Amino acid sequence: MFSLAPLPHAVSRLRAARLARSAKPFLARGGPHGERCAGCRLVPSHCLCALRPDVPSRAGVCLIMCDIEPLKPSNTGWLIADVVADTAAFGWARTEVDPALLALLADPQWQPYLVFPGEFVAPERVVTQVQPADTPVGQTAQRPLFVLLDATWPEARKMFRKSPYLNHLPVLSLQPEQISTYRLRRSRREDHFCTSEVAALCLELAGETLAAQTLQAYLEVFTVHYLQAKHQLPVDLHSAAHQRLRGLRLSSGMDTGG
Repeated sequence: MFSLAPLPHAVSRLRAARLARSAKPFLARGGPHGERCAGCRLVPSHCLCALRPDVPSRAGVCLIMCDIEPLKPSNTGWLIADVVADTAAFGWARTEVDPALLALLADPQWQPYLVFPGEFVAPERVVTQVQPADTPVGQTAQRPLFVLLDATWPEARKMFRKSPYLNHLPVLSLQPEQISTYRLRRSRREDHFCTSEVAALCLELAGETLAAQTLQAYLEVFTVHYLQAKHQLPVDLHSAAHQRLRGLRLSSGMDTGG
């Protein structure tokens, strides 16, 4: 069986590997000399680490990340790895594929779903429902593994077209009723969601309601901290976003310290 390792989580490890092979240092904006917390990528004064949730989930997430994504402080794939313990992350390259990614996709404990708009896929590949995550593992029951292309929309389309090792996977086409509330990067289309929002929708489909709601609340709190840091303003730890996350942490059995 393929095992997904605990902390430091997969996106953190991928970021470290990406930095290690950089020809020049990656300098993110913010804070004196650009220092950021290694645990949440925010400036130390707005650190989010004490609010990190811990929610059990039988679903897994596999992030295939465009080259620069792990380095961006605004990347929300990092938040998925914070919340969903079984999160794997791999860098994408057109000419090669990580053997560990192929091993994960072939692991019999998982049923992988490539999450992508159905309008770009042959109809016979498209599904709109998934195996519930709480189904006991057996000969015919597998845990859902959501394969997300973590990139800008133009980059994600390129990755989709040029990754033949994904061609055998069923394509999960999401049909959300709401519009994206993501505020850290702009998109020309309201039906485009950030990676963390997509993962929350997938978890909800898998019956992982608490994990889905917690990830969405964690994204909201991260957004507050990120934007307040950007504008050099303090964070109100009693805001509606923080209270919502605190309530979900209580539901999952976590203490409320921080």
